[in-house]
Amino acid sequence: MKKINLFLDSGAYSAWSKGVTIDIDEYISFIKKNIKYITVYANLDVIGDPEATYRNQKYMESKGLRPLPVFHSTLEPYSWLKKYIDEEYEYIGLGGMAGGSISKKDIVPILDEVFEKYICDKDGMPKVKVHGFGMTSLELLLKYPWYSVDSTSWVMTGRFGSVMVPRFRNGKYVYDEQPWKVTVSLKSPDIKEQDKHILTYTEMERKVIMEYFKKKGYVLGKSEYRSVDRDYKLKEGERWFGKEEADSQRSIYGTDNREGYVRDGWSDDRLVETIIEPGICNDYKLRDELNIAYYLDLQESLPKWPWSFKKESLQKKFGLRK
Repeated sequence: MKKINLFLDSGAYSAWSKGVTIDIDEYISFIKKNIKYITVYANLDVIGDPEATYRNQKYMESKGLRPLPVFHSTLEPYSWLKKYIDEEYEYIGLGGMAGGSISKKDIVPILDEVFEKYICDKDGMPKVKVHGFGMTSLELLLKYPWYSVDSTSWVMTGRFGSVMVPRFRNGKYVYDEQPWKVTVSLKSPDIKEQDKHILTYTEMERKVIMEYFKKKGYVLGKSEYRSVDRDYKLKEGERWFGKEEADSQRSIYGTDNREGYVRDGWSDDRLVETIIEPGICNDYKLRDELNIAYYLDLQESLPKWPWSFKKESLQKKFGLRK
């Protein structure tokens, strides 16, 4: 049986944003019950209260656990980060960057100071492992020597009908520049915008994108759409397709059938979608798989940790194109 290695977040940010309280003893009980599946588990941090976060760290340790300490780099005095380092924690989580709570422009000087003065030695080599909570920016990912990061953006990308596709240059895929974020679902409003939906890319770009899908073992898929009256009962293999999305697509593409899409029988009645061929255009789980594949390839392209942090330009260090 394949071993499962999970990184467990306490969910403190989600709880904080929703005004929900997490019971620390229940959290501890959950960890102990499932410890065979969990490789790393974060402390139950209290956003905006470093003292309470530290108390939770020590409380969990008193119960026989060794949680990942969490420091909110944008909200708390750096003395708390120094405290964790002085206490010889080898792996520390940096929070306060998720949910668009701070812009890239504002976070850069903060992270520069954190890594230069506290995380790294005089040669720029990290003294501790650092996990970045909610770290989604490719530029920031490449600039700082993170040991690990997490983000829900890959999930949201798939749920909103899109997949990540690396750029293709000189006969190979490159990961040191922003990828294409290609919308493939017909339900997305991006179908109206140039260079966002698969139908709106140039013929050459679509060829490269479709070849990437093929290389990874995925197909775009096919669905048929037809109008039905309001009393229609769905049959096996059918599902409702929203009228609003259908109208917007009809006005732009009519009965276009590019790249495997089949649309026929438009009317002002309700639309039913019949899946002819499962693929990334009509199955979010397949989009999730393809996005995971992208991030695994991105991970493989990164320098092997540890590597030196220097405040030099990203273009000089990694050849990053913006």
